[in-house]
Parts: sequence; structure tokens; C-alpha cells
Amino acid sequence: MQIYIDADACPVKNIIIEEALTKNILVTLVTSISHFSTKEQPAGVNTVYVDTGAEAADYRIIKLIEKDDILITQDYGLASLGLGKGCIVLHHTGYMYTSENIDQLLQSRYLSAMVRKSGKRTKGPKPFTDENRREFRQRFKELLSTL
Repeated sequence: MQIYIDADACPVKNIIIEEALTKNILVTLVTSISHFSTKEQPAGVNTVYVDTGAEAADYRIIKLIEKDDILITQDYGLASLGLGKGCIVLHHTGYMYTSENIDQLLQSRYLSAMVRKSGKRTKGPKPFTDENRREFRQRFKELLSTL
């Protein structure tokens, strides 16, 4: 089992790395080459760089993940594909995607896209807070304790 992070916009990468390494679980960050960094990662953390295309990270993640891996993403489409491969999939808020809730989330995303396409505006996500980070850490630790 490994943890894969859709890392371009993930605000909890450091929390995931800290908690995963305490359990000796390998972490792979998948990110666009436009986010290239020379920062050295700790042992047990791998970075995979992909092209800057809109879905490049998603395609690479789908190639890499296997059954029972953990995937962290805010992308509902990628979450759906991860669930289809038998992965545990979490949003960076700690919300767990499941086969029971993913269809509703995809439908909501589609309806919001139709509203935007018609020229109307939709609300974006709320700012990510320290409370959100604490909540994620707690839920993530609980998940890791069950493995």
C-alpha cells in the first residue's frame, strides 16, 4: 500500500507526509512540472513530475495507483476513477469519497459546470483554515490507525 497525492493544489501535503512516515507508508506526490522544486523530500517520499496539461497528473495517478492504495485529491473525476480501482480516496478536508456518494458529487459538479456555461457564477470553495488542517490530520490519523 502507498499513498498518492494529487499534489498541485493540495494544502495538506506536509501533514500526509508526517503521518504516513510515522507508519512507514510510502508517499508519492504527483505534480505538474511547473511546480518543480529542488527541495529534498524525506526518505519514503517520491515526487513524480508530469506535463502541465489539465489532466496530466490525473492520468499518471491512474496509471500508478493499485487496489488498497490511498489517494488524496479534490478532483471528483479522479476520485471516481480511484474508487473504481479499489483505492481509499480522501479529499484534503478529510471527507472520504465512497461508491455511495461519488455519483451525487459528480452530478453536482456537472450541474455547476452547466450554470457557469450559461454565463452565471457559482461560489468557489471557502478558504482553507487551520481548523481544516487539524480536522484533516485527525481523520487521516484515524484512517491510518485502521490499516
